[in-house]
Amino acid sequence: MPVIDIGTIATERLVLRLLTPEDAPAMFTIFSDPEVMRYGAGSPWTTMEQADEYLVKGEENLASGTALRVGIEVQATGMLIGQAALWAFSEQNRRCDIGYSLAREHWGKGYAGEAVRALLGYGFEQLGLNRVEADIDPRNAASARVLERLGFVREGFMPERWIVGGEVCDTVFYGLLRRHWKA
Repeated sequence: MPVIDIGTIATERLVLRLLTPEDAPAMFTIFSDPEVMRYGAGSPWTTMEQADEYLVKGEENLASGTALRVGIEVQATGMLIGQAALWAFSEQNRRCDIGYSLAREHWGKGYAGEAVRALLGYGFEQLGLNRVEADIDPRNAASARVLERLGFVREGFMPERWIVGGEVCDTVFYGLLRRHWKA
């Protein structure tokens, strides 16, 4: 993949920027909320050390070019309200996965779609991606709406793919091609 040099991306209401160690308290608040983690890949965080480790791993992934995690900040307040990521890059196939999480009090305001749209633009235009994929729990209707509004197409279903917090969970796969993004 090309060198990831994102700087910041401004949208109408948001700023996407690299996460820093100072973001640990905000990230802990987000990822310790059971409602935020309900359809996530893991259990809610219980210690601040988990936030610190997440941020260190993000720096390592960025340095190695294996993932890009950005914070989602509200322009008007400077408050960090979530994160979005591109990861699992396949250089040969010019594809990756996308994911995002927002603090619960910011759900339903269109922030997820606005942030993901900006990150997709970066992925397709600056990184030269041809395809972006998402893997979500089919019960997560809000996330499905975000993806579908952005042009993602539901491409598959895999029953009992994950076990999260002892619960067996299904997966729905979504994909977005560069040519559809440009259209």
